[in-house]
Amino acid sequence: MTDNARTPRVRKGQPDVALSREEFDRRFRERFSDPAFDAAPDAMQRIADIAWDAYRQYRKSPRTRKAGPGFADPDFNLPVEWLDTRARIQDAQREHDDPAGRPRVLLVCGAARTDQTCPGEMSKTFRLAQMAGEEIERASFQCDLLDLSNLTAEYGRQILPCKACVSTAMPLCHWPCSCYPNHAMGQVNDWMNELYPRWVAAHGVMIVTPVYWYQAPSVLKLMMDRLVCADGGNPDPTTTRGKNPEKAKALELSGWSYPRHLADRVFAIVVHGDAAGAETLRRSLTDWLTDMDLVPASPKALVDRYVGYYEPYATSHDALDGDVRFQEEVRNSARALVEAVKLARAGRSPRADRTIRDPRPK
Repeated sequence: MTDNARTPRVRKGQPDVALSREEFDRRFRERFSDPAFDAAPDAMQRIADIAWDAYRQYRKSPRTRKAGPGFADPDFNLPVEWLDTRARIQDAQREHDDPAGRPRVLLVCGAARTDQTCPGEMSKTFRLAQMAGEEIERASFQCDLLDLSNLTAEYGRQILPCKACVSTAMPLCHWPCSCYPNHAMGQVNDWMNELYPRWVAAHGVMIVTPVYWYQAPSVLKLMMDRLVCADGGNPDPTTTRGKNPEKAKALELSGWSYPRHLADRVFAIVVHGDAAGAETLRRSLTDWLTDMDLVPASPKALVDRYVGYYEPYATSHDALDGDVRFQEEVRNSARALVEAVKLARAGRSPRADRTIRDPRPK
Protein backbone atom coordinates (compact mmCIF):
# COMPACT_ATOMS: atom_id res chain seq x y z
CA MET A 1 0.00 0.00 0.00
CA THR A 2 1.57 3.26 -1.12
CA ASP A 3 -1.30 5.67 -0.49
CA ASN A 4 -0.74 6.87 3.09
CA ALA A 5 -3.94 8.94 2.92
CA ARG A 6 -5.98 5.74 3.30
CA THR A 7 -5.55 3.37 6.23
CA PRO A 8 -5.25 -0.30 5.21
CA ARG A 9 -8.12 -2.51 6.33
CA VAL A 10 -7.60 -4.84 9.27
CA ARG A 11 -7.51 -8.44 8.00
CA LYS A 12 -9.68 -11.03 9.77
CA GLY A 13 -10.43 -14.69 9.15
CA GLN A 14 -8.91 -17.04 11.71
CA PRO A 15 -11.19 -19.60 13.43
CA ASP A 16 -12.96 -18.79 16.69
CA VAL A 17 -11.05 -19.91 19.80
CA ALA A 18 -13.83 -19.34 22.36
CA LEU A 19 -14.21 -22.22 24.82
CA SER A 20 -17.41 -23.87 25.94
CA ARG A 21 -18.20 -23.73 29.65
CA GLU A 22 -17.35 -27.41 29.94
CA GLU A 23 -13.93 -27.05 28.29
CA PHE A 24 -13.20 -23.90 30.29
CA ASP A 25 -13.97 -25.73 33.54
CA ARG A 26 -11.80 -28.67 32.53
CA ARG A 27 -8.80 -26.44 31.83
CA PHE A 28 -9.41 -24.28 34.89
CA ARG A 29 -9.59 -27.27 37.23
CA GLU A 30 -6.39 -28.78 35.85
CA ARG A 31 -4.59 -26.19 37.95
CA PHE A 32 -6.16 -27.70 41.08
CA SER A 33 -5.80 -31.44 40.49
CA ASP A 34 -4.11 -32.01 43.86
CA PRO A 35 -6.62 -34.09 45.93
CA ALA A 36 -6.20 -31.57 48.74
CA PHE A 37 -8.47 -29.21 46.80
CA ASP A 38 -11.29 -31.80 46.93
CA ALA A 39 -11.87 -30.74 50.52
CA ALA A 40 -13.29 -27.38 49.36
CA PRO A 41 -15.71 -28.17 46.49
CA ASP A 42 -18.07 -25.24 47.14
CA ALA A 43 -15.22 -22.72 47.22
CA MET A 44 -13.73 -24.21 44.06
CA GLN A 45 -17.06 -23.95 42.24
CA ARG A 46 -17.52 -20.33 43.32
CA ILE A 47 -14.06 -19.39 42.07
CA ALA A 48 -14.66 -21.28 38.81
CA ASP A 49 -17.92 -19.36 38.28
CA ILE A 50 -16.16 -16.01 38.79
CA ALA A 51 -13.34 -17.00 36.44
CA TRP A 52 -15.85 -18.11 33.77
CA ASP A 53 -17.71 -14.80 34.04
CA ALA A 54 -14.45 -12.84 33.64
CA TYR A 55 -13.56 -14.98 30.60
CA ARG A 56 -17.01 -14.72 28.98
CA GLN A 57 -17.14 -10.94 29.41
CA TYR A 58 -13.44 -10.62 28.52
CA ARG A 59 -12.47 -8.49 31.50
CA LYS A 60 -8.85 -8.15 30.43
CA SER A 61 -8.06 -5.19 32.69
CA PRO A 62 -10.64 -5.01 35.50
CA ARG A 63 -8.68 -2.40 37.44
CA THR A 64 -8.02 0.88 35.62
CA ARG A 65 -7.52 4.56 36.34
CA LYS A 66 -7.36 7.78 34.33
CA ALA A 67 -4.17 8.15 32.32
CA GLY A 68 -3.62 11.62 33.72
CA PRO A 69 -1.19 14.37 32.66
CA GLY A 70 1.40 13.59 30.02
CA PHE A 71 -0.90 11.54 27.81
CA ALA A 72 -2.67 12.58 24.63
CA ASP A 73 -6.00 11.72 26.30
CA PRO A 74 -5.64 12.20 30.07
CA ASP A 75 -9.19 10.92 30.66
CA PHE A 76 -8.64 7.58 28.95
CA ASN A 77 -8.66 4.66 31.39
CA LEU A 78 -5.46 2.59 31.43
CA PRO A 79 -4.70 -0.62 33.35
CA VAL A 80 -3.22 0.07 36.78
CA GLU A 81 -0.54 -2.59 36.16
CA TRP A 82 0.65 -0.81 33.01
CA LEU A 83 0.76 2.57 34.74
CA ASP A 84 2.71 1.10 37.65
CA THR A 85 5.26 -0.50 35.28
CA ARG A 86 5.59 2.78 33.39
CA ALA A 87 6.32 4.60 36.66
CA ARG A 88 9.04 2.07 37.53
CA ILE A 89 10.56 2.51 34.06
CA GLN A 90 10.63 6.28 34.53
CA ASP A 91 12.34 5.84 37.90
CA ALA A 92 14.84 3.46 36.29
CA GLN A 93 15.57 5.97 33.53
CA ARG A 94 16.27 8.67 36.11
CA GLU A 95 18.60 6.28 37.92
CA HIS A 96 20.34 5.49 34.61
CA ASP A 97 20.77 9.18 33.79
CA ASP A 98 22.11 10.22 37.21
CA PRO A 99 25.81 11.03 36.66
CA ALA A 100 26.47 10.56 40.36
CA GLY A 101 25.02 7.06 40.46
CA ARG A 102 27.04 3.85 40.36
CA PRO A 103 27.38 2.27 36.91
CA ARG A 104 25.07 -0.69 36.52
CA VAL A 105 25.33 -3.85 34.42
CA LEU A 106 22.46 -6.23 33.76
CA LEU A 107 24.06 -9.69 33.66
CA VAL A 108 21.75 -12.19 31.97
CA CYS A 109 22.17 -15.93 32.53
CA GLY A 110 20.33 -17.41 29.56
CA ALA A 111 20.27 -21.11 30.53
CA ALA A 112 17.12 -22.97 31.55
CA ARG A 113 19.01 -25.57 33.60
CA THR A 114 19.16 -25.17 37.37
CA ASP A 115 19.93 -27.29 40.39
CA GLN A 116 16.67 -26.10 41.97
CA THR A 117 14.44 -28.38 39.87
CA CYS A 118 14.49 -31.52 37.69
CA PRO A 119 18.10 -31.53 36.38
CA GLY A 120 19.47 -31.33 39.91
CA GLU A 121 22.63 -29.60 38.71
CA MET A 122 23.54 -26.01 37.95
CA SER A 123 24.29 -24.94 34.41
CA LYS A 124 27.76 -24.15 33.10
CA THR A 125 26.23 -20.84 32.02
CA PHE A 126 25.50 -19.90 35.62
CA ARG A 127 29.11 -20.60 36.56
CA LEU A 128 30.34 -18.45 33.68
CA ALA A 129 27.96 -15.66 34.67
CA GLN A 130 29.38 -15.77 38.19
CA MET A 131 32.88 -15.30 36.75
CA ALA A 132 31.68 -12.31 34.74
CA GLY A 133 29.90 -10.91 37.78
CA GLU A 134 33.10 -11.03 39.82
CA GLU A 135 34.83 -8.79 37.27
CA ILE A 136 31.89 -6.38 37.13
CA GLU A 137 31.78 -6.05 40.92
CA ARG A 138 35.57 -5.77 41.10
CA ALA A 139 35.16 -2.54 39.10
CA SER A 140 32.77 -1.25 41.83
CA PHE A 141 29.83 -1.52 39.42
CA GLN A 142 26.37 -2.67 40.44
CA CYS A 143 25.86 -6.15 38.99
CA ASP A 144 22.18 -7.07 38.51
CA LEU A 145 22.15 -10.84 37.87
CA LEU A 146 19.08 -11.92 35.92
CA ASP A 147 18.94 -15.71 36.10
CA LEU A 148 16.39 -16.81 33.50
CA SER A 149 16.42 -20.36 34.86
CA ASN A 150 14.02 -19.00 37.48
CA LEU A 151 11.37 -19.50 34.80
CA THR A 152 11.81 -23.24 35.19
CA ALA A 153 12.28 -23.31 38.96
CA GLU A 154 10.14 -20.63 40.65
CA TYR A 155 6.44 -21.06 41.36
CA GLY A 156 4.31 -18.81 39.14
CA ARG A 157 7.32 -17.29 37.40
CA GLN A 158 6.72 -16.84 33.67
CA ILE A 159 7.30 -14.65 30.66
CA LEU A 160 4.25 -14.78 28.44
CA PRO A 161 4.74 -14.90 24.64
CA CYS A 162 4.75 -11.84 22.41
CA LYS A 163 1.47 -11.37 20.54
CA ALA A 164 3.21 -9.59 17.64
CA CYS A 165 1.15 -6.39 17.82
CA VAL A 166 4.02 -4.63 16.06
CA SER A 167 3.28 -6.61 12.89
CA THR A 168 -0.14 -4.95 12.70
CA ALA A 169 1.27 -1.47 13.33
CA MET A 170 4.19 -0.22 15.39
CA PRO A 171 2.11 2.16 17.57
CA LEU A 172 -0.06 -0.81 18.61
CA CYS A 173 3.03 -2.20 20.40
CA HIS A 174 3.06 -0.18 23.61
CA TRP A 175 6.10 0.63 25.74
CA PRO A 176 5.95 -1.10 28.15
CA CYS A 177 3.91 -3.98 26.76
CA SER A 178 0.20 -3.68 27.52
CA CYS A 179 -0.84 -7.13 26.28
CA TYR A 180 -0.46 -8.53 29.78
CA PRO A 181 -1.74 -9.13 32.32
CA ASN A 182 -4.92 -10.41 30.70
CA HIS A 183 -7.09 -11.39 33.62
CA ALA A 184 -9.89 -12.72 31.44
CA MET A 185 -7.53 -15.30 29.95
CA GLY A 186 -5.69 -16.12 33.16
CA GLN A 187 -2.51 -14.66 31.61
CA VAL A 188 -0.99 -13.12 34.73
CA ASN A 189 2.28 -13.17 36.71
CA ASP A 190 4.17 -11.79 33.71
CA TRP A 191 7.78 -11.27 34.78
CA MET A 192 8.42 -8.68 32.06
CA ASN A 193 6.76 -6.02 34.20
CA GLU A 194 9.78 -6.36 36.52
CA LEU A 195 12.36 -6.87 33.77
CA TYR A 196 11.65 -3.75 31.70
CA PRO A 197 12.88 -1.39 34.47
CA ARG A 198 15.97 -3.54 35.00
CA TRP A 199 16.92 -3.17 31.33
CA VAL A 200 16.28 0.58 31.45
CA ALA A 201 18.39 1.11 34.58
CA ALA A 202 21.39 -0.69 33.06
CA HIS A 203 24.32 1.15 31.49
CA GLY A 204 25.64 -2.12 30.13
CA VAL A 205 24.12 -5.51 29.36
CA MET A 206 26.01 -8.81 29.32
CA ILE A 207 24.33 -11.97 28.05
CA VAL A 208 25.87 -15.34 28.86
CA THR A 209 23.98 -18.19 27.21
CA PRO A 210 24.24 -21.74 25.94
CA VAL A 211 23.04 -22.98 22.56
CA TYR A 212 19.86 -25.08 22.50
CA TRP A 213 19.22 -26.75 19.14
CA TYR A 214 21.21 -24.10 17.22
CA GLN A 215 19.10 -21.37 18.80
CA ALA A 216 18.69 -19.23 21.91
CA PRO A 217 17.15 -21.11 24.86
CA SER A 218 13.41 -20.57 25.09
CA VAL A 219 13.78 -18.71 28.40
CA LEU A 220 16.01 -16.17 26.66
CA LYS A 221 13.97 -15.99 23.47
CA LEU A 222 10.78 -15.22 25.41
CA MET A 223 12.45 -12.15 26.91
CA MET A 224 13.93 -11.13 23.56
CA ASP A 225 10.55 -11.20 21.83
CA ARG A 226 8.91 -9.19 24.59
CA LEU A 227 11.58 -6.50 24.28
CA VAL A 228 10.32 -5.60 20.80
CA CYS A 229 8.37 -2.76 22.43
CA ALA A 230 11.70 -1.20 23.43
CA ASP A 231 12.51 -0.77 19.74
CA GLY A 232 9.92 1.64 18.37
CA GLY A 233 7.16 1.03 20.89
CA ASN A 234 4.42 3.52 21.65
CA PRO A 235 4.72 5.10 25.14
CA ASP A 236 1.15 6.46 25.00
CA PRO A 237 -1.63 3.84 24.63
CA THR A 238 -4.25 6.58 24.67
CA THR A 239 -3.22 7.49 21.10
CA THR A 240 -4.47 4.09 19.93
CA ARG A 241 -7.41 3.96 22.35
CA GLY A 242 -5.84 0.89 23.88
CA LYS A 243 -5.55 -1.88 21.30
CA ASN A 244 -7.41 -0.37 18.34
CA PRO A 245 -5.66 -1.65 15.19
CA GLU A 246 -7.27 0.86 12.81
CA LYS A 247 -6.08 3.81 14.88
CA ALA A 248 -2.61 2.28 15.20
CA LYS A 249 -2.27 1.79 11.43
CA ALA A 250 -3.35 5.37 10.78
CA LEU A 251 -0.90 6.66 13.40
CA GLU A 252 2.03 4.78 11.91
CA LEU A 253 1.25 5.94 8.41
CA SER A 254 0.96 9.54 9.59
CA GLY A 255 4.68 9.38 10.44
CA TRP A 256 6.04 7.28 13.28
CA SER A 257 9.45 8.01 14.81
CA TYR A 258 10.17 4.44 16.05
CA PRO A 259 11.73 5.57 19.36
CA ARG A 260 14.52 3.31 20.61
CA HIS A 261 14.02 3.20 24.35
CA LEU A 262 17.26 1.33 25.15
CA ALA A 263 19.57 3.14 22.74
CA ASP A 264 23.28 3.65 23.48
CA ARG A 265 23.62 1.05 26.23
CA VAL A 266 26.69 -1.07 25.62
CA PHE A 267 26.69 -4.85 25.54
CA ALA A 268 28.79 -7.99 25.73
CA ILE A 269 27.87 -11.53 24.69
CA VAL A 270 29.26 -14.94 25.62
CA VAL A 271 27.80 -17.99 23.86
CA HIS A 272 28.92 -21.54 24.50
CA GLY A 273 27.93 -24.86 22.98
CA ASP A 274 28.98 -28.48 22.86
CA ALA A 275 28.68 -29.39 19.17
CA ALA A 276 27.27 -26.66 16.91
CA GLY A 277 25.59 -23.25 16.69
CA ALA A 278 27.67 -21.05 18.99
CA GLU A 279 28.90 -18.65 16.33
CA THR A 280 25.47 -18.43 14.71
CA LEU A 281 23.76 -17.58 18.00
CA ARG A 282 26.44 -15.04 18.93
CA ARG A 283 25.86 -13.29 15.60
CA SER A 284 22.08 -13.41 16.02
CA LEU A 285 22.23 -11.88 19.49
CA THR A 286 24.62 -9.21 18.27
CA ASP A 287 22.27 -8.36 15.39
CA TRP A 288 19.32 -8.20 17.76
CA LEU A 289 21.00 -5.81 20.18
CA THR A 290 22.53 -3.57 17.52
CA ASP A 291 19.13 -3.38 15.80
CA MET A 292 17.80 -1.93 19.06
CA ASP A 293 20.63 0.64 18.85
CA LEU A 294 22.72 -0.84 21.63
CA VAL A 295 26.48 -0.72 21.11
CA PRO A 296 28.98 -3.62 21.25
CA ALA A 297 31.61 -2.93 23.89
CA SER A 298 34.50 -4.24 21.80
CA PRO A 299 35.48 -7.29 19.72
CA LYS A 300 36.81 -8.94 22.89
CA ALA A 301 33.37 -8.58 24.45
CA LEU A 302 31.76 -10.89 21.84
CA VAL A 303 32.76 -14.50 22.47
CA ASP A 304 31.60 -17.88 21.15
CA ARG A 305 33.28 -21.10 22.23
CA TYR A 306 32.73 -24.83 22.68
CA VAL A 307 33.10 -26.64 25.98
CA GLY A 308 33.75 -30.38 25.87
CA TYR A 309 33.32 -30.51 22.10
CA TYR A 310 31.42 -33.71 21.26
CA GLU A 311 32.30 -35.14 24.66
CA PRO A 312 29.73 -36.70 27.03
CA TYR A 313 27.25 -34.33 28.68
CA ALA A 314 27.97 -36.06 32.00
CA THR A 315 31.50 -34.62 32.10
CA SER A 316 30.76 -31.15 30.71
CA HIS A 317 31.35 -29.38 34.02
CA ASP A 318 34.72 -31.13 34.27
CA ALA A 319 35.50 -29.90 30.76
CA LEU A 320 34.73 -26.34 31.84
CA ASP A 321 36.96 -26.75 34.89
CA GLY A 322 39.85 -27.54 32.57
CA ASP A 323 39.20 -24.82 30.01
CA VAL A 324 40.90 -21.98 31.85
CA ARG A 325 41.43 -20.03 28.63
CA PHE A 326 37.69 -19.85 28.02
CA GLN A 327 37.16 -18.79 31.61
CA GLU A 328 39.61 -15.94 31.07
CA GLU A 329 37.87 -14.96 27.82
CA VAL A 330 34.61 -14.66 29.76
CA ARG A 331 36.31 -12.43 32.31
CA ASN A 332 37.83 -10.37 29.50
CA SER A 333 34.40 -9.90 27.97
CA ALA A 334 33.15 -8.48 31.27
CA ARG A 335 36.25 -6.30 31.62
CA ALA A 336 35.74 -4.93 28.11
CA LEU A 337 32.13 -4.11 28.95
CA VAL A 338 33.19 -2.30 32.12
CA GLU A 339 35.66 -0.14 30.20
CA ALA A 340 33.08 0.66 27.52
CA VAL A 341 30.55 1.72 30.15
CA LYS A 342 33.14 4.00 31.72
CA LEU A 343 33.79 5.63 28.35
CA ALA A 344 30.10 6.07 27.64
CA ARG A 345 29.40 7.64 31.03
CA ALA A 346 32.34 10.00 30.52
CA GLY A 347 30.79 11.22 27.28
CA ARG A 348 33.21 9.27 25.12
CA SER A 349 30.87 6.70 23.62
CA PRO A 350 32.52 3.84 21.71
CA ARG A 351 30.16 4.47 18.80
CA ALA A 352 31.23 6.81 16.01
CA ASP A 353 27.88 7.16 14.21
CA ARG A 354 25.96 9.15 16.81
CA THR A 355 25.29 12.11 14.49
CA ILE A 356 24.44 10.05 11.40
CA ARG A 357 20.73 10.03 10.56
CA ASP A 358 19.17 6.61 9.96
CA PRO A 359 17.13 6.63 6.71
CA ARG A 360 15.38 3.39 7.79
CA PRO A 361 14.35 3.87 11.43
CA LYS A 362 12.04 0.81 11.51
